[in-house]
Amino acid sequence: MDGSNGKRNGAGKRALVTGGAGFLGSHLCARLLEDGYEVVAMDNLATGSMRNLRPLLGRGLIQFIEQDVVNPDEAQLAGFRADRIFNLACCASPLHYQADPEKTIRTCIDGSLNMLHLARQSGARIFLSSTSEVYGEPEVHPQMESYRGSVSSIGPRACYDEGKRCAEAAFFDYHRVHGTEIKVARIFNTYGPSMQADDGRVVSNLIVQALRNEPMTINGDGSQTRSFCYVDDLIEGIVRLMDSPAEVTGPVNLGNPSEVTVLQLSTRIIELTGSRSKLRHRPMPVDDPTRRCPDITLARQSLGWAPQVSLDEGLRRTIAWFEETLANGHLDLGTDSLLQMEINSGCN
Repeated sequence: MDGSNGKRNGAGKRALVTGGAGFLGSHLCARLLEDGYEVVAMDNLATGSMRNLRPLLGRGLIQFIEQDVVNPDEAQLAGFRADRIFNLACCASPLHYQADPEKTIRTCIDGSLNMLHLARQSGARIFLSSTSEVYGEPEVHPQMESYRGSVSSIGPRACYDEGKRCAEAAFFDYHRVHGTEIKVARIFNTYGPSMQADDGRVVSNLIVQALRNEPMTINGDGSQTRSFCYVDDLIEGIVRLMDSPAEVTGPVNLGNPSEVTVLQLSTRIIELTGSRSKLRHRPMPVDDPTRRCPDITLARQSLGWAPQVSLDEGLRRTIAWFEETLANGHLDLGTDSLLQMEINSGCN
């Protein structure tokens, strides 16, 4: 995969990233700045943090808007213009999205409709970060984009799973009715630096527990599988999809097709950290998928994309980041309000 693809393609262009202070959003903002875009990061800071944007100061033109995509400030966005809109708003951690299911559904649906309206108003091309969760408990393996999924509409994960399915429907309706240029990616498990230590996701959970020599919690017997994609690879896929010809709308699977069990993952983390942790098993959550692995044939063919970072290398980088984070007092880098002032001033 040619890692130079897309470099400086954003020169003179403006990109809006919703969820821009989150894990994926901040990494995407960094890449867009590198590519020459003027970047506007929008986030309600429910799970995102201004601290994720601090490393971007001085890299280019970046502005922060504290807004919620569900109820955006129409006066502030009146006349807003962007060439690209990346809609990443919505927490992806089950721990967070299940805490307020109504908010999750509204973020997926109302938030998407609001950003689609803004894209139509601006004449912008718009990207949706959909999810592998639209496949539910898959009856097809690995999962390809033509598979319509097996999702429970009444379980505790439905607010996110069905919310994203509705968001996809809204995107394709806007494309059909209004001619809006859309790009839809179904993102599989992604990990890397800037993950929240307490977000409840398996990689961050296990790494933090291992570094603290605490019991490492495993759902069920650990035989369930996931496919873990390092964040830099995922961001490269998003950029390539957004820069692809207009007829490539997606949905396109973006993930690592190397499937591992959660037990294998935990064992490797213990080895890489030298941890004294022992495994602790707990009951499987309701509707938690037992297998998850993407078929990325479409991404290979239409984007020339495939992950490059091995699981071991990605884990080493992520472990190193968490080691530094914990040593520095759990991201104690200053107040969000002061950082917001700094980042906003960087766009003047």
